[in-house]
Amino acid sequence: MPDSTERDEATQLEHCQDVLNYSFKDPTYLREALTHASGADHRLVSNERLEFLGDAILGAIVCEQLFLKFPEYLEGELTRIKSVVVSRRTCAKISQKLALEDFLVLGKGMGGQEETPSSALADVFESLIGAIYLDGGMEAAKRFIVRHIEAEIDATVDGQGGINYKSNLQQVAQRQFGETPTYLLLDEKGPDHSKCFKISAQIGRQRYAPAWGRNKKDAEQRAAMNALSQLSGEAVPFESD
Repeated sequence: MPDSTERDEATQLEHCQDVLNYSFKDPTYLREALTHASGADHRLVSNERLEFLGDAILGAIVCEQLFLKFPEYLEGELTRIKSVVVSRRTCAKISQKLALEDFLVLGKGMGGQEETPSSALADVFESLIGAIYLDGGMEAAKRFIVRHIEAEIDATVDGQGGINYKSNLQQVAQRQFGETPTYLLLDEKGPDHSKCFKISAQIGRQRYAPAWGRNKKDAEQRAAMNALSQLSGEAVPFESD
């Protein structure tokens, strides 16, 4: 008959699976994913190896999602978005939303801190991806990743996830030219329910390479990125024709 400690652990693991919306066939994977190196008897039974695996799977799935979702984006922009979406900061943010710190097994030194280190939170999200992959296969891992990462992709593309090109361009324009950028609508196409817009950024009298977007906000962000690229002597990431 299991003792109280074993019962408590089993209850914790069940609760964690409810939070993850995934039931493990082999709870050993979940237990390992939740065990930080500081709380493990040996690093080989911590979540470090699962983190390594989960990091690779996360990167591959995010690349696939970006490739399919944004067929008009060039490689440079896809890379920039991916770097934000798979960052340690984003992984830790998702772990915080899921309150995964409640399930982490940490050593005394780390467990005694008021807040769980963001590095440990980032680790556990990637470790859980690896654990779900080993337990349920790639499709299960993909469903888990997409469920939690899709909003981060949209926020990043909209400039809320660490890449706000309009804000960056405004800072550059004011610093270099003492001007505030304006955005000019040059063209639009498509039916009312699915219009695309062609917009150019302008600083003073200088107009920069325009860009198309699925809405005005998206087009302005791309136009700002084109302007930033031109100002730094780089090729523009969005061709308009």
